[in-house]
Amino acid sequence: MAVSYTAVVDVDGEGRNGGRARSSDGLLEATLAIPKELGGAGDSTNPEQLLAAGWAACFLGALRRAAAARRIRLTSTTITAAITLTHGDDGEFALSARLDPVLGGVDQATAEELAQAAHQICPYSKAMRGNVPVTVHATAAA
Repeated sequence: MAVSYTAVVDVDGEGRNGGRARSSDGLLEATLAIPKELGGAGDSTNPEQLLAAGWAACFLGALRRAAAARRIRLTSTTITAAITLTHGDDGEFALSARLDPVLGGVDQATAEELAQAAHQICPYSKAMRGNVPVTVHATAAA
């Protein structure tokens, strides 16, 4: 398989607790902080937010691709991605995800079909499959 693109990001410091993330091209630069809900300062972004942003953006691209393959014209696309960090009784951390795309220009059945198709072709969804519980709930825009 040919390489299309490789993103390179360096993180220093204490990672999610006050570290800094910087992309090699300089376009991403973020301070990291533990969320208030986990006892941190919550004054900067965190890895779960970054994962949600990347996955949501990729998923919308996959939705557009699935629609184009079916010759369906979408009038709008938005998505809410929620990444949940859980802490089990065994002391281990785990992730779960919910993707809620809203598609304009289609009925509910088509929105659901396109979301399931996108979930099969989105690289983030593929990477998480079998590792992270994912719920996809599509809605047709009114």
